[in-house]
Amino acid sequence: MNIALIAHDKKKNNIIEFAKKYLHILKNHNLYATGTTGTKIEEATNLSITKFNSGPLGGDQQIGAKVSEGQMDLIVFFRDPLTPQPHEPDVNALLRLCDVYNVPIATNLKSATMIFDSITSQINA
Repeated sequence: MNIALIAHDKKKNNIIEFAKKYLHILKNHNLYATGTTGTKIEEATNLSITKFNSGPLGGDQQIGAKVSEGQMDLIVFFRDPLTPQPHEPDVNALLRLCDVYNVPIATNLKSATMIFDSITSQINA
C-alpha cells in the first residue's frame, strides 16, 4: 500500500508517536510524507519515507496529485483545526480529492487508530 503521512505543526509529535506505535505496519508499505513531517518521522523511527515539499510549499498538492493519479491508498493527516493555516485551500483540495477518488483519509488520532487497528486485526486473522 502507498500511505501518506501529514501533520500540521502542533500535531507533529502526535504523528511521530502514531508512527512508532504502528511501526510494525508502516515498515511493510511505501510511505510518503510532506517534507518536515517525513523528516521528523524518519529521525524517530528509521522508516524510509519519500518526502515531498512541506505543506505550505506545495506538499499537500503533490500528495493530492498522487491521489488523482490513483497512486495513493491511504492518507493519515493529523490536522490542527484550531490554528489558521496559510495553505488551507490546499488542505481542502486534498480532502476533496480523497472524497472524489474514494481514498481513505484519517484526519485525527482516533480515526487513524481505528484504521490501523483494523489492518492489524486482518494481519493477525
